[in-house]
Amino acid sequence: MTQQDTARKLLEEYGRTYAQEAGITLRDKPSPLYRLLVLTTLLSVRISADLAVAAARELSRSGWRTPKAMLRATWQQRVDALGRAHYKRYDESTASYLEQGAQLVQDRYAGDLRRLRAEADGDVAALRRLLTDVPRIGPTGAHIFCREVQVVWPEVRPYFDERALDEATKRGLPGDARRLGRLVDGDDVGTLAAALVRASLT
Repeated sequence: MTQQDTARKLLEEYGRTYAQEAGITLRDKPSPLYRLLVLTTLLSVRISADLAVAAARELSRSGWRTPKAMLRATWQQRVDALGRAHYKRYDESTASYLEQGAQLVQDRYAGDLRRLRAEADGDVAALRRLLTDVPRIGPTGAHIFCREVQVVWPEVRPYFDERALDEATKRGLPGDARRLGRLVDGDDVGTLAAALVRASLT
């Protein structure tokens, strides 16, 4: 089996991003980018990805798809929404972090994460640093956001974090992001990164 065949098989088996699973159609627009940031916040704690995805869906269903909308919700409403998604272990602290994160995005970027993109100016390390300013999003969360956002921010591409590269090596694929990214069409690079992470969890 060639490396391209292995990559294609990974896409067939595990080929969906966490954003897709959470019902987020990623576009370079304020609401989907903010929803991705919320999903990243939820994925940044030691909790199952399925619960984080369910919680992101529930928060969106509740209408909190922008920082302003998130800030209009009460702390208790956010706790209740997280509870409905069974995101219970971290529901109270996460409800607070979501408020703080929404406030930061509103104050610093006028609710539009494209301004964060502009501030990073194509420097992926700078983008990761800016992301870690968002409450609860540490280095792991910054990796998650970059891995997912490369679908719509091509300057981030090819982005494979350590976990994805480790899994690639185990499967006989290049352990180098550029060589790995060349195995699939540009639009599929983010999906391949997510597929490798999902495969590593099985």
